[in-house]
Amino acid sequence: MTQTIIPQEKPKKNFDFIDSIRGIAMLGIVLEHSSAFWLLKYESYNDKLIQAGYMTVFKFATITFFLISGFLINHKFTEYTPIQYLKNRFKNTIGPWLFWIFIYLTLLIGHQVFITLKTTAPHISPINWYDSTVGMFFLVIFHSNYWFILNFLICIAILLLFKKYIYKWEFGFILALFSLFYSVNLYYGWLPLEHTTALFGFVFYLWLGIILNKHFDRVKAILGNISFGTIIIVNIVLFALATLESVHLMDLNLKDPFNTLRITNIIYSFGIFALLLKIKDMKNVQKILNPRHTTFGIYLLHLIIIDHLLIEVLRPLKLDVNTMSAFGVVGYSIIRFVITYVITLLLVKLIARTKFKWSIGSR
Repeated sequence: MTQTIIPQEKPKKNFDFIDSIRGIAMLGIVLEHSSAFWLLKYESYNDKLIQAGYMTVFKFATITFFLISGFLINHKFTEYTPIQYLKNRFKNTIGPWLFWIFIYLTLLIGHQVFITLKTTAPHISPINWYDSTVGMFFLVIFHSNYWFILNFLICIAILLLFKKYIYKWEFGFILALFSLFYSVNLYYGWLPLEHTTALFGFVFYLWLGIILNKHFDRVKAILGNISFGTIIIVNIVLFALATLESVHLMDLNLKDPFNTLRITNIIYSFGIFALLLKIKDMKNVQKILNPRHTTFGIYLLHLIIIDHLLIEVLRPLKLDVNTMSAFGVVGYSIIRFVITYVITLLLVKLIARTKFKWSIGSR
């Protein structure tokens, strides 16, 4: 009698800790975007230091997102062909992305129409419908925070195009040079300085996430030999350097002193990412925030909440950031963040229970 041997399925790797990091990174992105420090300019060095410190503390979030996305892409490439992966990614990403851009623009145009109809003041110009529709659509895509979704898909497409070189260190070196170009460009302005237009500046971090996944056992071993105290001290130093570079960029009167791709912030982001990998067990973050199912929705909705709801919620307070101290703006920014994040999280969780859950990438 012959015995039938049933092949055992290869156990799937558990990357739940990546979801925790994803949730923390999204906290950072909402905190940055809801800050009241944007466009404020101070003369006092101490005020600049407070402003730069607040804007830097969670500035690791964007690079962290590309790192963890690359980490998971490497895992998905073992389950799907590149074409299948790209098809699924577009299906689950582009639809929700366009839907919330449409909502954002509808609210924006509706507000413009309301203001025009409400007032008869001679300084209010008639609405230019082309600029307010087609022009505004491209402005939102390429110059708002919604750009990062398209940028992310372009980065994936680039890696798929050069898939046969993806594990080559030489390829990674070339991608790193593109990123460093934007770091130098901050000081010389050869290209537009907004980090949202840095088309090839973030491919390196997606690639690096793939490499981290491939060599994750070695990475864990290295982190295991480094104490928490050492990593924390290193990150404090890196945070200080990133803050000081922002202050320096302010002193030079450059346009984007908080740019994600300034060299000190890149290194700081790596340091925080290493710390988060070492902590690893963050089950409470997953339990409270449920980042696997809420993160994309929060990203898509939070800009709408900031631009169209937050201003109305805070209007009765009649606060003027220009008359506040820098510490006062910190407190006000934290209030803005809490309101924005809580409302957005609750809305996303509510949408996830309806037939519109596809709009937040949930199936």
